Amino acid sequence: MIRSFLLLTICSILMTAHSHAQSKLTHNKYALTNGNIIDQEAEQIFRNSTILISEGKIESILQRGSTIPSDYEVVDLEGKYVMSGFIDAHTHLNSLSSADRALRSGVTTVRSSSVPYFQDVSIKNLVDENYIPGPDMIPAGVFVTPDLGESILADPRLAELSGGVTSEEALRKLVQINVDRGAEFIKTRGTERAGLPNTDPRKQTYTDEQLRIVVEEAAKYDVPIQIHGHGDEGSYAAVSAGARSIEHGTYLSDRTLDLMVQKGTFFVPTYSTVYDLTQPGGDYDNPILRNRGRHMLPELGNTVQRAREKGVKIVTGADTGYGPNSLTRISHEMTFFVELGFTPYEAIRSATTVAAELLRIQDETGQLAPGYEADLVVLNSNPIEDMKATQDVILVMSNGHMVFNRLPFQISE
Repeated sequence: MIRSFLLLTICSILMTAHSHAQSKLTHNKYALTNGNIIDQEAEQIFRNSTILISEGKIESILQRGSTIPSDYEVVDLEGKYVMSGFIDAHTHLNSLSSADRALRSGVTTVRSSSVPYFQDVSIKNLVDENYIPGPDMIPAGVFVTPDLGESILADPRLAELSGGVTSEEALRKLVQINVDRGAEFIKTRGTERAGLPNTDPRKQTYTDEQLRIVVEEAAKYDVPIQIHGHGDEGSYAAVSAGARSIEHGTYLSDRTLDLMVQKGTFFVPTYSTVYDLTQPGGDYDNPILRNRGRHMLPELGNTVQRAREKGVKIVTGADTGYGPNSLTRISHEMTFFVELGFTPYEAIRSATTVAAELLRIQDETGQLAPGYEADLVVLNSNPIEDMKATQDVILVMSNGHMVFNRLPFQISE
């Protein structure tokens, strides 16, 4: 039964992929001219610049007046603003249509934070093999949680875990299966969820020892751990065990934040998702959750501010599957960060260079520099003056592939 389900799932994914991309994408040479490049590290804007792109990477950046090689397709950016593509370090992206929606919002790299049936691994393979343009995917596979629910169907070997994932043997087994299927991060649980009306997000789920087992087993394969943790006790246990990042962190104490600084643990607050709890529609639309969100949002805002003051490395995550009704985007997260006291350059770094460091891909993407992947977005206006500009993306390039370009706006005669 499980084997038949898996075969049907694989066939469905392959048929959908075939309909979207019947042959591999090729890399064109581009010269993006007349762009104002935002350098979030130098905290400068380099005006009237040209970016040469070849073989999916940034070849060089030229200043105004430089000669452009004749074999490059010229794209005039008309003085618009260019920045690195956004990184979403907390997604539940599990379909090709959702991947496309993420990409069109400016997200060129995502880290999965668990999906039901290893769809994140399949998406990664399609992107890596140039069948679809992106976003680049860092998969986490199946959530390491006490009750796998429907995810028990994701792999025949998971049948052994139908009684729950709480023993040392079961915890190690699930980590091993995830790694074997291609997971590059492991997501496990420190506390209960906020997005269910009958759970308390502050309640610790796995014990300190259980969390140490997960971290220890993943470390055998050099795979880092991300921890779902709203409550302080479960999050502190996760940081102590060696988690690379804490996700959400609504109720973190100064003690936990200080330990995160000491251990270099990253913080992915997913603030825009807690805001989503307070709103009608979106990924959550429930009166109990709306009331919960009203008291959680100021708590989380305070935690983010204290974390920033202490020097915790803070990263953007939208915590959405980019479904058709989703309200949250990485551009919203950056905008909220500025409202919480970040400088515009700090907010941009949280979605680019700091996020790339968390994901251990800082030598590949997150900057507009020669040798880096050509992952970039063009904005209609200056985000340093108003971070809401990141919500108006008019060009996206991922791995050197032109996803879309709305310039010029005027139709030529």
